[in-house]
Amino acid sequence: MKKWMCILIISYTMISCGHKQNYNDKISSDTDKDKDCIEVLYFHTKKRCITCNAIESLTKEVIDTYFTDTINKNRVIFKVINISTKEGEKIADKYEVTWSSLFVNKWVEGKESVNNMTDFAFSFSRNSPDKFKTGIKDKIEELQK
Repeated sequence: MKKWMCILIISYTMISCGHKQNYNDKISSDTDKDKDCIEVLYFHTKKRCITCNAIESLTKEVIDTYFTDTINKNRVIFKVINISTKEGEKIADKYEVTWSSLFVNKWVEGKESVNNMTDFAFSFSRNSPDKFKTGIKDKIEELQK
């Protein structure tokens, strides 16, 4: 029994780590912004609270559940950005982000429409996760129209 539990834990860890990398692989260059797409940006600092972790986790869950097709076609792009790094700091400066934040932005013909969802995310991610997931899903669907 212990052997199976260890195998499950190791497998889950490997899948989880690989899963996060897949999101970032899809948006590694600015050329993606030449395409029409929805870009979901989750900014975080080096240290994160329970709510910050919930925002990231629930956002991934929404995207994995409802937008897998569009991720594979680079129509919905999700990126986790650590603003404690030089690269992350540059992106954070553009959006005037200084702490954990969530943006759901629309790109059309190289022009960005910015939607700061940070207040919404902090209001509902921990205490009303279903409302949070519905709100993020609805916002992405609204922007896809």
